[in-house]
Amino acid sequence: MTTLVGAINEALHDALERDSRVMVMGEDVGVMGGVFRATAGLRDRFGAERCVDTPLAEAGIIGTAVGLALSGWRPVCEMQFDAFSYPALDQIINHVGRYRARSGGHVQMHLVVRIPYGGGLRAPEMHQDSPEAYYAHIPGIKVVVPATPSDAKALLHAAIDNPDPVIFLEPKRLYRTAREEIVSEGRSPALGEARVVAVGDDVTLIAYGAMVPVAMDARERLSDDGIAAEVIDLRTLTPLDEQAILHSVAKTGRVVVIQEAPRTCGFAAEVVALVADLALFDLRAPVRRVTAYDIPYPVSSLENAYLPSVARVIDVVGAIMDYT
Repeated sequence: MTTLVGAINEALHDALERDSRVMVMGEDVGVMGGVFRATAGLRDRFGAERCVDTPLAEAGIIGTAVGLALSGWRPVCEMQFDAFSYPALDQIINHVGRYRARSGGHVQMHLVVRIPYGGGLRAPEMHQDSPEAYYAHIPGIKVVVPATPSDAKALLHAAIDNPDPVIFLEPKRLYRTAREEIVSEGRSPALGEARVVAVGDDVTLIAYGAMVPVAMDARERLSDDGIAAEVIDLRTLTPLDEQAILHSVAKTGRVVVIQEAPRTCGFAAEVVALVADLALFDLRAPVRRVTAYDIPYPVSSLENAYLPSVARVIDVVGAIMDYT
């Protein structure tokens, strides 16, 4: 059985082996193998020039990676924790996201930024944010959020091969709890392709990353009450698989979107807007969201109350099932 972080490590080994242009860079990615050991063994196998320990300077990491990508390299950068990525926003917004358009499409920006994100680990402040909405708002950048080891491996390969820059958000609470046998046969998912995790006719639960297991646990509990929930794992936020969402909404007529981030201007609101724009007359009840609260990430003793829970999802589903 392979863990999610193990699948990422395998993908990085494979990518550096098959393409000499791929390199990994970030804080403690080399000698230590990363704080979560996602890059373990890379420096020993490929050397210090392709697995580079950088200074503690996120803006410098991304700025250097931009130059490397423009020179033909395919850098994979690690931001050690989610909130640590914010000092690099200037580089990501003004350079990473714009260079391909700025060059009229002549320059491809093969650049991946890996970010362990999200809560559930009782970590200190600035180690547990869910910043996907910031990055999804930047034109020219794709945002990927895997929820399973198989998807993490396949989607990381797709991100490294993609001509556009990719923010690759890794749900750290699933790093070692998500385990499965990875089967390499069959077609790999493409960026922009959602996954129907479970089929149902009564309500659609839309989630991504660490919220997919929450949605599945809620589905199991709801089934005890005779409610068949369909669960969709978005996998990619930009580009978004609109057709997968609309197809499910047309079938169930009820939608709950689950996100780990705070509520206001979160990515769930974008999904709600999509449904309102293109599937309004398919709805049997208002679209609802289950999110974290609009406060800074709390101390560990309040974490369970802050994060979306199975109980909160079930309560919201009950309300829309009773809607008349």
